[in-house]
Amino acid sequence: MAEHNELLAELPLVGQMTTQERLKHAHKRRAQQLKKWAQFEKEAQGKKAKLDRRWSNRTLKRIRFPDNVRLLEAASRNDVEEVRQLLQDGISPDLYNEDGLTALHQCCIDDYKEIVKLLLETGADVNACDSELWTPLHAAATCGHLHLVQQLVEHGADLLAVNADGNMPYDLCEDEVTLDCIENAMAQQGVTQEKIDESRMATERWMINDIRELVETQSDLNNQNELGTCLLHIAAANGYTEAAELLLSNRAKVDVKDTDGWEPLHAAACWGQVHMVELLVGHGANLNARSFLDETPIDVCGDEEVRGKLLELKHKHDAVMKAQDRRRTALQRRTSSTGSRGKVVRKVSVTERTNMYRQEHRDEAMAWQQAVSKDGEPEDEDAQTNSELKQYSSGAMWRAGGDEAVGEPPLVNGAALSEPGPEQGPDQGPGGDGPVLGPGPGELSRDVSHHTLADLKRQRAASKLQRQVPGEELPLGGAGPGPTPGPVYFTSSSGDPPLVRFKAPAEEAPGPKSRRCCRMM
Repeated sequence: MAEHNELLAELPLVGQMTTQERLKHAHKRRAQQLKKWAQFEKEAQGKKAKLDRRWSNRTLKRIRFPDNVRLLEAASRNDVEEVRQLLQDGISPDLYNEDGLTALHQCCIDDYKEIVKLLLETGADVNACDSELWTPLHAAATCGHLHLVQQLVEHGADLLAVNADGNMPYDLCEDEVTLDCIENAMAQQGVTQEKIDESRMATERWMINDIRELVETQSDLNNQNELGTCLLHIAAANGYTEAAELLLSNRAKVDVKDTDGWEPLHAAACWGQVHMVELLVGHGANLNARSFLDETPIDVCGDEEVRGKLLELKHKHDAVMKAQDRRRTALQRRTSSTGSRGKVVRKVSVTERTNMYRQEHRDEAMAWQQAVSKDGEPEDEDAQTNSELKQYSSGAMWRAGGDEAVGEPPLVNGAALSEPGPEQGPDQGPGGDGPVLGPGPGELSRDVSHHTLADLKRQRAASKLQRQVPGEELPLGGAGPGPTPGPVYFTSSSGDPPLVRFKAPAEEAPGPKSRRCCRMM
């Protein structure tokens, strides 16, 4: 068969041919095409034969399913003959799938009474439990299959079996006739309320005993299995309050996450354990904890009652945290402007704090007064402060003594304290506002009043000492006894005005009451 390019090249020649020549050329090309197809089919058949011979030499493999899959699949199809054949071939009737479901469970759900009878006669476990601790009797009672319940009870089914939710078969039964059958069977076996309570608490008791053994051996109570589940997860999901309290009292963590990021509070909220939710939150469980899917305990909670309790606890927790933040902020404002000394003194009482300050001032002033030489001359600038303080104290006594004082007024920095004028009181200045303190800062010698560290130290020591020594009660100009204001030491180097102690203003005599301008006042 000609190629496409060849056919395109022949087009100009075909156009110049006559009709007869064109027909002959077409027949020729068609014969070539059929020959090519016959050759292609022959080659394809040869390849197929080779493949067939190759596959015939190989051993074909057959697909074979596990025995538990074969048994459960046959039971789910209600194929009695295949189930019988599998049991006769030696397959165990108690085989189960990944959820722990046996063929007897499945037949009790689907109401296949013939296969149930066959399994029980073969020796199937009538009390086999799946992953959620459901027995075949739980399944039959839930579905209300009376005849299956009777068969299971006759073969020794446990009437007090408790599943993972803490329910017994009679708890799940809603059919009146089936429930009467179960209760009659319980009465015949002598089941009392005490036995029922013991059966419900049996699993938690086993768990409590295991926890106590771990505590005695000082084992880690926060160990996790391959799914990240710890003991507190199990106790929270099942509502085992006593076991959870035992764990928490031995410092079990409330923030352990499993492989899904769930904390014990997530498990308690998901399974509707209200008391467990309150217990975990009381021990510091985080209501805003998020799983790896960004879910909080409130998000995974399906029970409205538990959800309302979680929201209530969250509102209370947020209110408490806001109150603590306000108190913490106020405390930070109080402590931010104080030094380390203020933080220490704040811990003691007000009286102890005042005594502490007084003792510090007294010790500092006495330290400055002890630097005096044996011949009475100050040894340095700091010792000179002691002599000036003594001169100033005698000057204060001279001013307060009035006529009874003997001697000349002392000198302070080379200047004598001025005597009160005729219009002044014995303890007042020219304006009657305070004591006479001698010349002002401008009248002192500029050579002496240079600003040095020793001057500032002398001024501070003298002022602290005078605040600690109260004035003596001496007669002031015949005006009767009264407190004498303490002397104040002042130097021009400090640059501050002298400290003056003012008298309290005399209260004016009450005048005639003014009349109101109107009745509204």
